[in-house]
Amino acid sequence: MTPSMYNLSAPVLERVLTNLSHVLKKGMAHAEAHKIDSAVLFNARLYPNMFPLSRQVQIATDQAKGCVSRLAGQEPPKFEDSEKTFEELLARIDKIIAHLQSFSPEQIDGSETRKIELRVGGQTRSFEGLPYVLNYVYPNFYFHVVTAYAILRHNGVELGKGDFLGQT
Repeated sequence: MTPSMYNLSAPVLERVLTNLSHVLKKGMAHAEAHKIDSAVLFNARLYPNMFPLSRQVQIATDQAKGCVSRLAGQEPPKFEDSEKTFEELLARIDKIIAHLQSFSPEQIDGSETRKIELRVGGQTRSFEGLPYVLNYVYPNFYFHVVTAYAILRHNGVELGKGDFLGQT
């Protein structure tokens, strides 16, 4: 039996983005409580050649909106990566969650073999729907969400595994 492509995409991505929103709110509260300029956390990196927290969130949200849009045979909406505050990142997450919720199972189910082409690093990558979700979207999405979590945790925000996983 083939799993529902909708169930493998929209609800999974929504749940993790909801948890990421919670993590970012804890980061904001930490900055306020410790009188840290929130821009310090917003621009923090784990290593100099890695993207800052803000870009990690932007890429994770791009993966989510791109996934459901492409599975539904639509072009993903384009958003400028212009967020300068935690509040703006949270608004971006809310906008992506609303985008995910705008799709019905009927629009996405049956897309296991849908041809998906992406420009990545100046090259075209071709996928079928199911391998696209499992082998491209999931690893990229989780990498950037985990890195955002790790940046905040590394900077002293009191986070635990439960914050990442959310309520079960």
